[in-house]
Amino acid sequence: MLELDLPGMTCGGCVRGVTAAVQALDPAAKVDADLAAHRAKITTTAPEARVREVLTEAGYMG
Repeated sequence: MLELDLPGMTCGGCVRGVTAAVQALDPAAKVDADLAAHRAKITTTAPEARVREVLTEAGYMG
């Protein structure tokens, strides 16, 4: 499981965007987002570096 700070995740639409980005890499991935804390717990088989890359490209990570 990955625990990531996502300062760019600011609304419900962002939560859906984060989930979609991660599930594009791993359709079985689960994303548990804490919108108030701008954090997410992500359970995935995708490599951490790739998850970080897609979330950075999407503007959710600094």
